[in-house]
Amino acid sequence: MKRMIVKTLLGGAFAATAAISAALAADKVVYQLDWLPGGDKAPIYVCIQTGFCAEEGLEVTIEGGRGSSEAITKLATGVSDIGSAGIGALMSAKAGEGVPVTAVMSLFNKGPHAFYALVGSGVEKIEDVKGRSVATSPFTESNIYLPLVLQDMSMAETDITLTKADPGALGPMLMTGATDVIIAWLTDVSRYTGQAKEAGKELVIFPWSAAGLELYSASLVASDKFLKERPDVARRFIEAYKKSIAFAYENPKEAAEAVAAAVPELSVENVEGSLKDAMVLVFNEVTEKDGLGAFEPERLKATWERVSKAQGLDPTALDPESIVDRSFAAGS
Repeated sequence: MKRMIVKTLLGGAFAATAAISAALAADKVVYQLDWLPGGDKAPIYVCIQTGFCAEEGLEVTIEGGRGSSEAITKLATGVSDIGSAGIGALMSAKAGEGVPVTAVMSLFNKGPHAFYALVGSGVEKIEDVKGRSVATSPFTESNIYLPLVLQDMSMAETDITLTKADPGALGPMLMTGATDVIIAWLTDVSRYTGQAKEAGKELVIFPWSAAGLELYSASLVASDKFLKERPDVARRFIEAYKKSIAFAYENPKEAAEAVAAAVPELSVENVEGSLKDAMVLVFNEVTEKDGLGAFEPERLKATWERVSKAQGLDPTALDPESIVDRSFAAGS
């Protein structure tokens, strides 16, 4: 089914000719990253480097980002037109400030949050984190959802010893036994697996979705001004972006090369590993059920219920349907 989805998307990918592309005046679009370049950001680099964006008559530039909140602010203030951000951050910003930003397509239909431990450590199932030392990054979104995950397992934060450490220190801390468990994203499986292999160890990974944390995560979000004033450009961009996702899934090495060509300090090998990790959050049983990029109403509602509870927000402060517009991705 996954391959059918991909092949359908790729079916018309190369139909546009260079002559047609050249005949159209390129529309400029500023794409907003929510974090540093890497494998999980590959589709936008594929879109630019392989010509999918150009085939839709688009000239796309990339604006750097340092978190979903910053990305949403840049979109809301008109610095950028469209980009990626966590839908939880958008929900919070909509509920609190009514920011003029709308989600147009789901990217990660599962949360990327997970516990990592070492094989042989005694942590054999997710509930085994009870009584263990757990290390996390100070600023990761995972920290917001940690109390809910523990609650789902009939635990409290007092049942673990939580330490906050620099993100670069998490892997070494786990490998050396300085902590029993780390909190990290599923987009980093390849990186931590490599560190474990170098240390002669093996990882065991527990996605938080296994504990019941089912929600949407990274999404394609856009400035309301962009959607209102240039709706055709938005639709063409999303068409190109969907093709780019499909290409990256089918051709991870070529996609990684596209990222490395634009960001030379990144290695193709590392980008490819991160990309493959990220694609598990894009193409999975949820995608097979609902389709690529879909916002299924009940899952969207459940996501807001989790976000509002995790952040202590009034659950009636937002109708989750008010933050999405499915029409721009429809039929593309």
